[in-house]
Amino acid sequence: MSLWSELAKHQRAGEGRHILDLFEDAGRAADFTATAGEMRLDYSKTNIDARARELLVALAEESGVAAARDAMFSGAKINETEGRAVLHVAQRAGDAAVIEVDGTDVMPELREVRARAYAFAEDVRAGRIVGQGGAITDVINIGIGGSDLGPAMATLALAPWHDGPRLHYVSNVDGAHIADTLKGLNPETTLVIVASKTFTTIETMTNARTARDWMAGLVADPGAQFAAVSTARDKTAEFGIAPERVFGFADWVGGRYSVWGPIGLGLMLAVGAARFEEFLAGARAMDQHFCAAEFAQNLPVLLALVGIWHNQICGHATRAVLPYDQRLARLPAYLQQLEMESNGKRVAMDGRDLERQSGPVVWGEPGTNGQHAFYQLIHQGTRVVPCEFLLAAKGHEPDLAHQHQLLAANCLAQSEALLRGRSLEEARAIMAAKGLDGAELDRQARHRVFPGNRPSTTLIYPQLTPFTLGQILALYEHRVFVEGVILGINSFDQWGVELGKELATALGPVIAGADASEKDPSTRALVAYLRAHQD
Repeated sequence: MSLWSELAKHQRAGEGRHILDLFEDAGRAADFTATAGEMRLDYSKTNIDARARELLVALAEESGVAAARDAMFSGAKINETEGRAVLHVAQRAGDAAVIEVDGTDVMPELREVRARAYAFAEDVRAGRIVGQGGAITDVINIGIGGSDLGPAMATLALAPWHDGPRLHYVSNVDGAHIADTLKGLNPETTLVIVASKTFTTIETMTNARTARDWMAGLVADPGAQFAAVSTARDKTAEFGIAPERVFGFADWVGGRYSVWGPIGLGLMLAVGAARFEEFLAGARAMDQHFCAAEFAQNLPVLLALVGIWHNQICGHATRAVLPYDQRLARLPAYLQQLEMESNGKRVAMDGRDLERQSGPVVWGEPGTNGQHAFYQLIHQGTRVVPCEFLLAAKGHEPDLAHQHQLLAANCLAQSEALLRGRSLEEARAIMAAKGLDGAELDRQARHRVFPGNRPSTTLIYPQLTPFTLGQILALYEHRVFVEGVILGINSFDQWGVELGKELATALGPVIAGADASEKDPSTRALVAYLRAHQD
């Protein structure tokens, strides 16, 4: 019997068991917890028992996770469909690291680009590099996907360390995004970073040209107010950006894994090189843990195995990421891309159809806002939604410590409520205490029943710092990697993004008035409506 079959059989055998029953083992909370430094992952509030964990760890071992991990860190071309290495980990490797691709150590060039980016950021922050109207007060990062989600999320997360210019992020090709961002800014003291590896991404370049047009006539040299994160130096030069303000990165850094390098230039400008180094150090610490810890104590492996158990074994199609930290408000969106673009595949590495479901739908919002929005469905809906809570032991506002305690109480209460639920008998007792009886008591009580027995994990850490943020992001990166290896897919291409891009390029002229006869009837009708209402 295969391990997949054994896992499915074991899950069916325990399907009616309540998670609470597992806590009859007094040591469960400790045994189903793992640590990396001061970070702690509690997965005891899941229906994974010792046998399930044993089978899951065996699945990871049988799938070759260790060998694939080592291949990635060594620079092997594990992105087989594109013939590329996968080396986002090199961007945070230590100063002594040597990593070769095609026999060449990639680290010297990587360090040189990072040093230039640091120098540029520090010169802007110190007023040594200025705009045409004085010191830079505002920075607009124009990108999309990985060139936006990562740095935008991290900049918000590290708000307590902001001591540089104000950061603004523009990604949507909807003109409202760039227009609303430009309002109130001074073009003479605004720096624009255009983040596009090829300098051809249509959304990014459309917004970049809009920003340049905004500056034209208001500053003597619009190009002097720009920097770029790109490898297309010919195109950045044509745009008017000086070569010393262009920072490139190799094709072995995928967009959604790129916040650690020049794509993080906006974050460098906001918090400075020293804090950015702490951010890298946190990720490096998680890399080391991932490479050294036994699978049964390895946070990325365990988080991946919990995900495999819930999605592929139990059949729960979604996963809610619930950070109880307002500054991690963009983390669920960041993880949506990381997980769904990486593991949202339908064929295995060898091109055959997958034998089981691929990655889950990832969604979420920060607590406590989510409690007053979608937690109703999580607690009493007909579908089980595994939840992943994140919580810091303390916040950054000592005079508001009482509010952080309330936040923490809400977080722990939600995971406890998901676990315990409320029985019909308990609900009846509550309604009886309110004076109800008979059929009305029973009717009202049923509305107040919580099934419980709903799984969750909790990732808890001392405080959200640059180091901790680095740990968290690297943890989730490696979790996605492990899930991809176990599923036998390539987590590092994204061909599903391409078809829509191609069709959008073809539809542009059609919406503007070109012949639409080759389009399907629905699209023709929608185009006709747009044409009729655009004049």
